[in-house]
Amino acid sequence: MDWVVFLCVNLWLNFFLMKKSFKAVLNKFNSPLWGFHCMVPEEVSEFFLGKDIKRLVCQINEEHEFSCALMPKGDGRYFININKEIRTKFHLEIGDSIEMELWPDESKYGLPMPEEMEVLLQQDPEADKLFHALTPGKQRSLLFMIGKPKTSAIRLNKALAITEYLKGARGKVDFKEMNEFIRRFRKI
Repeated sequence: MDWVVFLCVNLWLNFFLMKKSFKAVLNKFNSPLWGFHCMVPEEVSEFFLGKDIKRLVCQINEEHEFSCALMPKGDGRYFININKEIRTKFHLEIGDSIEMELWPDESKYGLPMPEEMEVLLQQDPEADKLFHALTPGKQRSLLFMIGKPKTSAIRLNKALAITEYLKGARGKVDFKEMNEFIRRFRKI
């Protein structure tokens, strides 16, 4: 029994020690590629990058958690994107101060697997093989697309369309072509 307590304490300590908190200010890049963001203090980014950890979970104002990545600004500093959904939910404006807490994202894909996609992949070995042959970034992009709709029916329809697209395209993803396929798939 002592080893169970030891293991639990060790896991808790490791998790606690991997969390980093800081205050950040919401800013916006003057760029068509990147928008609203918060800069990550150098000591925080160095801590994670020194351990080869790039995928993180971010908690804003001790309320909302979301998956994110340390994004390089190009001058040795790193930032985290803050999307419109988060800005709207927290009524955030440029210049607002935000309490941020980061810790390693230890999920398999870097964000949650929508249940609808998980079931489809379990039932369709070909789609499962093609999905898992994709790069981690493409997997995350597809999971994000599937998980975005609010209703299960729409998530299922999108997951069906994406798995059918993957099979038809033999695992090669062209996002423009895939989005057109999804639009046509909805009309069927």
